Amino acid sequence: MIAVSTNERSGRSPLERLLLPGRAAVMGILNLTPDSFSDGGRFVDPQIAIAHASQMIAQGADIIDVGAESTRPYGGMQPVTADIERARLEPVLPAVIALGKPVSVDTMKASVLDWAIGLGATIANDVWGLQRDPDMARVVADRGVPVIVMHNRDGADPAIDIVDDMLRYFERSLAIADAAGMRREQIVLDPGIGFGKTPEQSIIAVARLAELKRFGLPILIGLSRKRFIASVVPSEPMQRLGGSIAGHLAAVRHGAVIVRTHDVFETMQALRVAEAIEKAQ
Repeated sequence: MIAVSTNERSGRSPLERLLLPGRAAVMGILNLTPDSFSDGGRFVDPQIAIAHASQMIAQGADIIDVGAESTRPYGGMQPVTADIERARLEPVLPAVIALGKPVSVDTMKASVLDWAIGLGATIANDVWGLQRDPDMARVVADRGVPVIVMHNRDGADPAIDIVDDMLRYFERSLAIADAAGMRREQIVLDPGIGFGKTPEQSIIAVARLAELKRFGLPILIGLSRKRFIASVVPSEPMQRLGGSIAGHLAAVRHGAVIVRTHDVFETMQALRVAEAIEKAQ
């Protein structure tokens, strides 16, 4: 389903090989930032970060998503320059790529993405869905890599129909992709749980996730430790494993095929057990 990267010689991209019927792929989160909402500062030491990536792979991660600028959805993040972002990535990214799993780069900057792909990263993860950096779509098209296109807003508006907003947003993103010469098969959609949404709208986005299937594209869900969980059961980020798993299982039932998580083993275990039960039926 996913287009072939220019870095691939086998005829199918790493992500394409992971998207198997009846099996959701697990994406492990590696934050190299001091200010991420859940685990900021834990992995700023390169050796600790690399060891954590290796551990997530051992626990069942199919993809490692590496980010060096906080995109925390609740404000308070500190924007960084492309030079700082690359400086954070440089001592970690090559070693993580060498671990052998597909690596996505969570960046809003086309220049950082282009540099990372040159090192061997194989997937782009853009939290602004090709709509913020005007060069992002061109870099993705030129490089031929899969791209995760996330829905986002500058602020939450509780008065809007959030799913209608998502549908119109993705139509704009796909128009940008078409104009850049990207193939639809390169694109994965992400509803952006928590980004520009009230907690109630995040719940609605998961409940109505199947409406995104009209685009005929793979769907990624990333709600690990997000604030909407605390709106149901008050909790701090590190106390939200149960809510994260519940949300991810619901999203997979509604069509998600990639799950982005901080808690790889527990999430993988829940997915595999749910899939085994579904298969037995």
